[in-house]
Amino acid sequence: MSRPDCLEEIVRRRKMRPFRYHVVVCTQQKPENLPSCAAAGGAAVLEALREELGRQNLENDVIVSTTGCLGACNRGPVMIVYPDATWYGEVKPADVAEITASHLKAGQPVARLMFSDDAALRAEILNHRRKTLAAIAARDKAGILPEDISLQEILRGFMSSRALLTALELDVFTGVGRGTSAQQLSAKLGTDTRATEMLLNVLVTLNLLTKKDGVFSNTPMTARFLCADSPDNARPGLMHNVHLWDSWSTLTKCVRQGRAVAESPSGQRDEHSTRAFIAAMDRNAKERAAQVVQAVGNDFRRMLDLGGGSGAYSIAFAQANPQLHVDLLDQPSVVPLTQEYIHRAGLERRIQTRVGDMRTDHFGEGYDLVLLSAIAHMFSPEQNRDLLGRIYQALEPNGRLVLQDFILDPDKTSPSFAVLFSLNMLVNTEGGASYSETEYEQWLRETGFRETKRIRLPGPANLIVATK
Repeated sequence: MSRPDCLEEIVRRRKMRPFRYHVVVCTQQKPENLPSCAAAGGAAVLEALREELGRQNLENDVIVSTTGCLGACNRGPVMIVYPDATWYGEVKPADVAEITASHLKAGQPVARLMFSDDAALRAEILNHRRKTLAAIAARDKAGILPEDISLQEILRGFMSSRALLTALELDVFTGVGRGTSAQQLSAKLGTDTRATEMLLNVLVTLNLLTKKDGVFSNTPMTARFLCADSPDNARPGLMHNVHLWDSWSTLTKCVRQGRAVAESPSGQRDEHSTRAFIAAMDRNAKERAAQVVQAVGNDFRRMLDLGGGSGAYSIAFAQANPQLHVDLLDQPSVVPLTQEYIHRAGLERRIQTRVGDMRTDHFGEGYDLVLLSAIAHMFSPEQNRDLLGRIYQALEPNGRLVLQDFILDPDKTSPSFAVLFSLNMLVNTEGGASYSETEYEQWLRETGFRETKRIRLPGPANLIVATK
């Protein structure tokens, strides 16, 4: 083989690595009434492709990704298969099995779906680009608000959110079950038939339900996580978001006055709301707790868990260390629920609960580990300084404080979840916020801690570990 041929073969083989095929599906959204791959069903094609790859045992040979506009919007959804750069147009979910079996498994492209004229395709894409740029220039010259989908999503995002929250409040997904009409569901829920159908139709557009011949059905996701008869039902925990709606509607007043103005702050929940909140925290904490134990270690003798909620972290630390004894402090409304979780774990002898108030209590002494998880954001800087001082007194020399929270970057504009959560604290607490690593370090130094380090874990929350 000549040198140029060798180089060509090397390039060809490298294009095949590390997967046999790379499939790109356009899912670009555009303003309503404009042709787009998203409007033509790009998401459904993508889902069908991933399912079919699993059925044909090709997940390890084919990588799938999405892309923005490719310029062939009138013939979407568009799919491109590399390394041979085969363009398919107007792909339907029903076509996916054929593409997978013929092209991705046997190496034979599906001719009937291919763009056969490269020159015409190139001209179509370039013409689309020219039209798009011309339209943008014309709108800019006229001073018209850009058709920015992200801006519209921000402005109207509350509509989708409210539709889902209402569905959760009414327990719509349980009511839908394996399939029902709007009339049947409204009779079951005691709601208006016309309004119920409107809500169900919106849930279909949000891909939370499906509809065929007037019958609404759950998707695999909603059937698993939003129905009461499922062992993985997450609705009780998600109901916490329903309770945030009223407080977030006061945001304008909060910004003007600099404090929460809601009549019923998040700290004053009824028994049902408290149980739902603790259930949500427990569901979120179980997997996370194992990660925290692994990151921090388990060589402790005596632990204090402040605001321990369901006890998920105390339970994880105690299960990892048979010698550990834990004191868990929380509010009077929470501790009876905590005891239920501890009882189910069989750890009543090593995890003791006590009712207390973190804002004023002295915690005792002799602890070599204090956990403060998702607590500091509820308090003002002054309250946190005071709290950290009392924690310092409770620790023995070389004892450690593990603080877990949503930590802001220095300019406080990222990460996005922590920034938004800071507003959540504005509308729901008397002085809480998200704080930066710099702020935490300053408070810890002022309190007397001699060493601090940050541990980054997957997800929006990080750890700060401080040593006395």
